[in-house]
Amino acid sequence: MDTDKRNGTLYIISTPIGNMDDITYRAVKILGAVDALACEDTRHTRKILSRYQIPLPNVFFSYHEHNEAAAGQKILNLLKEGKEVALCSDAGTPGISDPGYRIISEAVNNGYHIDIIPGASAVTSALLASGLPTSSFTFKGFPPRKKGPRKKFLEMEKEAPHTLIFFESPYRVGILLADAFEILGNRLAAVCMDLTKMYEKVCKGYLEDLVKTFANKDTKGEVTVIIAGNNPKFLKK
Repeated sequence: MDTDKRNGTLYIISTPIGNMDDITYRAVKILGAVDALACEDTRHTRKILSRYQIPLPNVFFSYHEHNEAAAGQKILNLLKEGKEVALCSDAGTPGISDPGYRIISEAVNNGYHIDIIPGASAVTSALLASGLPTSSFTFKGFPPRKKGPRKKFLEMEKEAPHTLIFFESPYRVGILLADAFEILGNRLAAVCMDLTKMYEKVCKGYLEDLVKTFANKDTKGEVTVIIAGNNPKFLKK
């Protein structure tokens, strides 16, 4: 379907993944010019607006997994009125492992113009920090919480030759590493924590060693796990 800018524009705005300086000039400019702003957590977004002296837009509300139906309809109504609406999440780009993709899809299907404002990415930052191959990779998002589905989830990538990237809760990273070691073998991997923040940390090594490191570790913050693909070069027997 052809888009028509006269019917409103939805701006997809990337925000910093940790370091507040990692916002683009274009993002600041757009945030200061839109008619409405929908964000994952209004308290967090207020901090960004305050830091860069961006005035609150006329319409400012939350859009997250618990209110996405009502908030999504509100976004569509604003677009129908010809308004310029910005969508941002707490960190990174809306739609990447969060419900943002649903309203983006609806806006596209309804013919509204979508403007992407790119920025910081935990996926590419962690991939580069890992030192593992970057030419081909798969981002898998968050693994299932339950053990059975999580193992099936990993089994699907057992033979894949490309680098694997996962987001994970700090409370389950040890469990993910243990299951990955059991199913994928003793591959090279990296656990990236709080990237771009003052205390960022990247732990690299073979899965067997990382399992021991994180077995009883009190991990905190945002975690991205990178695991090598099925390649003898990165497998320790």
